[in-house]
Amino acid sequence: MANRTSPPHMMSRRRWLSAAALALPVAGLWPDVHLLAQQAQDFITGAPVPDIAPQRVSPRVWMIYAPDGFPTPENRGMMSNVCFVVTSAGVVILDSGSSLQIGQMALRVIRSVTPLPVVAVFNSHFHGDHWLGNHAFALAQGPDLPIYALPKTIEAIQGVEGNAWRALMARWTNQSTAGTQIVPPNRSVTPGQVMAIGDVHFKMHHHGPAHTAADLSVQVMEEGVTAVGDVVMGNRIANMDDGTYVGSFAYCQALAAQAGDQLWLPGHGQPARDLLARYTRFLAGIWEPCLQAVKDNQTEAQARALVLADPRVAERAATMQGFANNIGKYISLAYLEAEKEAF
Repeated sequence: MANRTSPPHMMSRRRWLSAAALALPVAGLWPDVHLLAQQAQDFITGAPVPDIAPQRVSPRVWMIYAPDGFPTPENRGMMSNVCFVVTSAGVVILDSGSSLQIGQMALRVIRSVTPLPVVAVFNSHFHGDHWLGNHAFALAQGPDLPIYALPKTIEAIQGVEGNAWRALMARWTNQSTAGTQIVPPNRSVTPGQVMAIGDVHFKMHHHGPAHTAADLSVQVMEEGVTAVGDVVMGNRIANMDDGTYVGSFAYCQALAAQAGDQLWLPGHGQPARDLLARYTRFLAGIWEPCLQAVKDNQTEAQARALVLADPRVAERAATMQGFANNIGKYISLAYLEAEKEAF
């Protein structure tokens, strides 16, 4: 029987690299071989994400700002803010980003601010751009690093959502996030819980379903800053596929009542003291016309026209990230929820 050899695409990457190195003259070509190996490693694990200078939002709270609201091959998944708090005991992460590479970038940036180690991570909800970076922090600090979330978030990440979000982020970024492993939260928190880490107290907020069924907002009590995840956003239309309009309004009302005047720190967009009011105004511009249309026995198409004409929506249409591509879907979701609410 004739010998059979595997086609090149069936060879392991290690064997392929070895064969490539042997096929080249040794003298003077080691830099090329090294470059080839580095490019292969980048393909396997994804290239590093360029550093982003942190913004100081309060004396102890910093934000690594993501200007893009959606993942692309160009931004390598850097689509949500990674925030951190410098306490006397170490650094606390508020949402870890979309990938191993983004988490590693955050670690480099943190070291430019403080030599203290990361001692805790909080994940606001199960959407992957807020927790896939856990991998980098667990690698740096060890598997016992406390990573906190609500129980339903932990359950979702440990289930099908974890694998789904890892695969989606890799696809959306053309494999820039390759090598990222699922590292679920390993500690649960409860609403109202206050946790002391060093000289800073962190209060846990959850007020029912909003952006998802389990959205954690973390109040940094000494700083007057509350990280709200994706419950509200700065200049991006939120993913409402897993959420509820009615729940979002109730959550924001309860959060504002319990936390008081705060600098609201979103997962997407810049922090602001009027962020809850501005974003719920926009959501109301979608929700209220849809609810009225349902009560008046109008069609979804008629509801859409009412929403687009509403000044609370129209004033954001030209500048809001993702508006044109997403407003139709979120009107449909509002209309469906309004049908359930009205009847």
